Amino acid sequence: MDLNAFSAARGYAQAKPATDPTGAATAGGPAPGEMLRNAAGDFAQTLAQGEAAAQAAMTGNADPHALVHALAQTELAVETAITVRDKVVEAYQEILRMPV
Repeated sequence: MDLNAFSAARGYAQAKPATDPTGAATAGGPAPGEMLRNAAGDFAQTLAQGEAAAQAAMTGNADPHALVHALAQTELAVETAITVRDKVVEAYQEILRMPV
C-alpha cells in the first residue's frame, strides 16, 4: 500500500473548495464571492457616510472634524478601489501576453 497516494488524494480533496465555481466557503471563512459582495457593500456604505456627512456639514448640523474624518475615509476607499482595479487590469493584460 502506497501512503503517498492517500496523502495526494487527501491534498486534492482539501484543495477542491478553492476551485469550486459555486464559491463554497474555504476553511470556515466566507466564500470568495461573498467576500467581494461584502467589500462592495462596505465601499458603498463608506461613500454614503461621506455624502451624509457632507450634507450635514452644509446645513450646519455636523462637526467639522466628523466631516474631515468621513471625507478621509471616502478618499481612502476610492484610492483602494482604484488600486484594485489597476491590479485586475494589469493581471488581465499579463494573461493576454502569455504565449499559447
